Amino acid sequence: MNLDDPICLCFRVSRRKIISYLRIHQPRFASQLSECGGAGTGCGWCIPILQQLFARSQNQPIDLNLDQLDFQQYQQDRGVYLTLKSNRENKRDNELPEQEEQNST
Repeated sequence: MNLDDPICLCFRVSRRKIISYLRIHQPRFASQLSECGGAGTGCGWCIPILQQLFARSQNQPIDLNLDQLDFQQYQQDRGVYLTLKSNRENKRDNELPEQEEQNST
């Protein structure tokens, strides 16, 4: 991935912006990256990468080489993730009324 490719596709937050935020604001927790343009607060797809970037900023070993990550593949994988997430949510929503009916009898 290039520095200007978005890590957070929901809010179009680039890798460069996240790295700059880490350098300037020095957050204590990975979750504080949400203050960088809302990164990680949409669909949740980018959270593992945000955690990796945070770990790198803390000089911790990381599992992912972002330079070798293909942006097109990243986008496609997110599409699959969103489909699976939507299917799980639909399944859960369809199961809830059945469970409520069983509990009320």
